[in-house]
Amino acid sequence: MKKFSQNEIDKFIELLDFSKIEGGVVPMIAQDYKTNEVLMLAFANEEAVRQSLETGIACYYSRSRKKLWKKGEESGHIQEIQNIFIDCYRDTILLKVKQKVAACHTGFYSCFHREFVEGKLITRGKPVFNPDDVYKK
Repeated sequence: MKKFSQNEIDKFIELLDFSKIEGGVVPMIAQDYKTNEVLMLAFANEEAVRQSLETGIACYYSRSRKKLWKKGEESGHIQEIQNIFIDCYRDTILLKVKQKVAACHTGFYSCFHREFVEGKLITRGKPVFNPDDVYKK
């Protein structure tokens, strides 16, 4: 798990452009650090980025709930940050993570488990956990 110093975090925040999306957020992609499988896409404001880098655990910002969301806070399915990248426009973050159990709340390892083929969605893979056993109703 990678953690950053306060100085490194401040420098990283200065590099990012939070101005392009309403609400001062940037897209943050989580990718499996070993297989390069894309696990999920969420958004992060400055506070979520800071918390992610301070703790080494991915933290996002929920635009619908308007609050920070530490991945795995309810399920325990955390994402341990191994590496962090930004794109050429400095407005998107890519986290290479060690995913605990699964990234998708529907039970699949990746949120990108449905492929559009010949006009319909095909589910790829199998769930790795039962959401009813993990999430409170």
